[in-house]
Amino acid sequence: MIDDLDMDLTPVIAEQPHPLLFATVSGAHLYGFPSEDSDLDLRGAHLLPAADLVGLREPEETRSRTWVRFGTEMDLVTHDVRKFARLMLRRNGYVLEQLLSPLVAHTCEAHRELAALAPGVLTGHHAHHYRGFAVTQWRLFDKTGELKPLLYTFRVLLTGIHLMRSGEVQAHLPTLLEQVDAPAYLPELIAAKAEREHGTADVDHARVEADVERLHAVLDEAQAASALPDAPSAHDALHDFVVRVRLAG
Repeated sequence: MIDDLDMDLTPVIAEQPHPLLFATVSGAHLYGFPSEDSDLDLRGAHLLPAADLVGLREPEETRSRTWVRFGTEMDLVTHDVRKFARLMLRRNGYVLEQLLSPLVAHTCEAHRELAALAPGVLTGHHAHHYRGFAVTQWRLFDKTGELKPLLYTFRVLLTGIHLMRSGEVQAHLPTLLEQVDAPAYLPELIAAKAEREHGTADVDHARVEADVERLHAVLDEAQAASALPDAPSAHDALHDFVVRVRLAG
């Protein structure tokens, strides 16, 4: 699916100082509402040499780089595999969306193994991640009136509801509209976002506020009824994975 973006990211991957387990596209492209001038958000995990973690110096576990390529502003953020695994265990839906993104710029067998462990970290408490993210984005919309944070608000609420009900991480808003009872006007907002990245949302504020409150209640109900466990089961498997890929270099 990376071909849909009509760009070759191989040179970007080759420039990285440490081997990448994976790099995927996140942000608006993954969520299904990119604009023509949207940045390209690349996220992933890299592998530091063992020597960087056993000495006295603090390792640079997170690397971030922003630059312009193909006429597009690009942002690449990667974590060392140990930090990434720890984030997976902290009910962090964001890193799971990155790991499982279908927009793959770089992959390897270790990426596929790590993705296979994702179901073992999912818990009912991931609802807190999506609830908190929605509150933050709604406050931003309330302050700016921009369409982007409003779509983010709906996206994370629908992702959280779908996760609680199905155990599946789905970040693509147009797909979620087919699976969760969502406001009928969302396709129009998605189309408007495609035309302008930072445009104002032309909506009835009271109406969208009521819909957001309703979806918060639906998320609460879905969490209460969810079959997802209270704690992750993949801790030991993730530990073994990190040790194995580290020693293999």
